[in-house]
Amino acid sequence: MKKQLYTLGMVAAVLSACSTSQTPTASTAGTGATPSAVAVGAVSADPTKYAQTITAADLERHLRVLASDSLEGRETGERGQKMAAEYIAKHFRANGLTGPVKTGANPYFQTFDLEKSSWGDGYVMVGSKKFSMGKDFFVLGASPFQNEEAAQLVFAGYGIDDPAYSDFANVDVKDKVVVVMAGEPKKADGKYLISGTDKMSTWSQDMRTKTAAATKKGAKAVMMVMGSTDAEFQQLTRRYASYLNRPSIGFGTTASQPRAAMLYVSPTMAANLLSTKPETLTNYSTSVTKAGKAVASPYKVASNVKIKTARNRQPLPTENVLGYIEGSDKKDELVVISAHYDHEGIKDGQVYNGANDDGSGTVAVMELAQAFAQAKKDGNGPRRSILFITVTGEEKGLLGSEYYTDHPIFPLENTVADLNIDMIGRHDSAHASNPDNFIYVIGSDKLSSELHAISEAANQKYVKLDLDYTFNDPNDPNRFYYRSDHYNFAKHRIPIAFYFNGVHEDYHQPTDDVEKMNFRAAEKVSRLVFYTAWELANRNDRIKVDSNKK
Repeated sequence: MKKQLYTLGMVAAVLSACSTSQTPTASTAGTGATPSAVAVGAVSADPTKYAQTITAADLERHLRVLASDSLEGRETGERGQKMAAEYIAKHFRANGLTGPVKTGANPYFQTFDLEKSSWGDGYVMVGSKKFSMGKDFFVLGASPFQNEEAAQLVFAGYGIDDPAYSDFANVDVKDKVVVVMAGEPKKADGKYLISGTDKMSTWSQDMRTKTAAATKKGAKAVMMVMGSTDAEFQQLTRRYASYLNRPSIGFGTTASQPRAAMLYVSPTMAANLLSTKPETLTNYSTSVTKAGKAVASPYKVASNVKIKTARNRQPLPTENVLGYIEGSDKKDELVVISAHYDHEGIKDGQVYNGANDDGSGTVAVMELAQAFAQAKKDGNGPRRSILFITVTGEEKGLLGSEYYTDHPIFPLENTVADLNIDMIGRHDSAHASNPDNFIYVIGSDKLSSELHAISEAANQKYVKLDLDYTFNDPNDPNRFYYRSDHYNFAKHRIPIAFYFNGVHEDYHQPTDDVEKMNFRAAEKVSRLVFYTAWELANRNDRIKVDSNKK
């Protein structure tokens, strides 16, 4: 079990700092420890009283509603998801939280349109050679090629535009299809050129980084070469084949910030696009490594390329659910507590209830909202404001959180942190001997060392869970840091902490049911999030953004 624990000295220092917002406890009395002076507006109440209102029984009560067959798996945009949204909003309203949305009929709903679509005819012609969608290439997201259209190609290396390395110098990609290599370059010593270490950057780990860079430069689409052989391409893209005959959901053409389409292409198709042979594609990587910088394209792109990737589309309205507690003297600053409440819906007649993924995180957010609301009713409300947000469309590509961060209700520059809860009521095989007393914490140190220390201190003082940092490794192949809603906040340099119980045998299966939940474990994790949020909301100083880890 890999961990990265702060020293006892660091934890002690943070615990001392916590006293600016909490009453000294018996453990500090008579020890010579002197709490910091309480600032004007600081909360002096003991948070334990409110943390104890978060109970396994209440978590189960809410989850038996949200993960019941009657909610039909909470598929994004469908009836069950909207029933869940109403249930969550009713809970926020009943506990005195404000609905912060100023437009629309329901102030608790941030409503927006997605697009439900399915693939039609799809091919790429390179001269007289025809390459087929689902065999030679796959399209991710919306397609700009509804009808057959001539495409102008340009090769742009790895498609990276970073201060340390850029493939876009003197390359005009506006309105063109950009062909790029997957991954990122290395130096001659084997270390990555961008980081200067053996750690990959987001240019390798998140393909959206490359589409965003190409979009910014005006590209119409990106073709990324996947694998060194067609067999490897098929292996890397196997999961996309199952999506071809299923409707998909995304922002589509209705998005206010459209981005370039991404096509994963086989080496054989790429070789034809670049007028070369598949076995020579790796030569480009070799030349970059030798030069230690981006090099000019050695390829002559094909001039007679036509593309058609037709999609049948229909609008799909959906909604994030938001509950707001206004702070006192620091009310313009905001702490976000998030989870996603959508799941997989009904497939082949079976309901995918998603009790753990992410019914568990959703009910935790509901209980946290109730606890903070009770504190405010008692005159111990938070100094900073708190936004409780359950987002839609996570299972479709983190869409709800992306929409919120692109259209924030409160300024992102005033957002202190996001604590994201996604799957906290089960255990993976690594923790079979300790299922009640662990949680994976991901990303807490990547943007703020203070957030990480606060989380550690809150856990040591109040909850004493085993905090596992295995998946915080930037080279972790699971890439969980990029796979839940916190990531859309982190992209904007907002510190995050992600609470996650790992993958189990019922993950994304119709057997992810309430009966298999460990509510005692979920209670402990929910209380840890509460104590961390309490400190973030009530401490004198906003946490610093002082890290830049990947």
